[in-house]
Amino acid sequence: MRFNHIQALTLDLDDTLWPVGPVIAHAERCQRQWLEAHAPATAAAFSAADLRQLRAQVDHAHPEWAHDLTALRRATLRRAVALAGEPVHLADQAFEVFFAARNEVSFYPDVLEGLQRLARRFPLLSLSNGNADLHRVGVGEWFMGSLTAGELGFAKPDPRAFTEACRRLGRHPSSVLHVGDDLTMDVRGAASAGVTAAWVRRLAEGAQAQPGGSAAELPPGTLVVADLHALADALGC
Repeated sequence: MRFNHIQALTLDLDDTLWPVGPVIAHAERCQRQWLEAHAPATAAAFSAADLRQLRAQVDHAHPEWAHDLTALRRATLRRAVALAGEPVHLADQAFEVFFAARNEVSFYPDVLEGLQRLARRFPLLSLSNGNADLHRVGVGEWFMGSLTAGELGFAKPDPRAFTEACRRLGRHPSSVLHVGDDLTMDVRGAASAGVTAAWVRRLAEGAQAQPGGSAAELPPGTLVVADLHALADALGC
């Protein structure tokens, strides 16, 4: 399969460039330790499970924030701190502790060299439903920019996310390749906007397990690769 028509790439982040589960678990532990030291009443009133339940309540009460993980976490912490009778500004400090740790990622082994190879040939734009910061995680130099669901006001697989990414890149959707790990959010979402997708099906330890899909179930033209090296090889980088 030839991809000579591809002029630019959009890339998912979580579970495409790093395993996100361990990152979030670490960030929540750091936040818990901070709360225990600086907001002890909140820590005593709300276990980690309690905070997850409270977040679900906030999510239900504010569906307009469903796409914005930062807004949801901030609002959850503010409600918890207020209910515990502690100063609300502690919630913002607790979130910053979480967010700093959330950007301490461990890349899959192929990612750094793979991004260098891809960036030498194509402009790269990240397109993520998460809230990781490209520069804080350490790969910003290879990207021309980033788009998050929080910024857009809607999340993948909404075709508008891919359409806006193409607009930012200054490319027609037919000339853009979206790279991601999620069959629904990334592959089928991209196809709904007329964007070709590369499905990264990792076998590495810690990778998010994805259901198998036959060639007949994938959108026409989908490229399936094991990692970014295989992607760069397929694109002739």
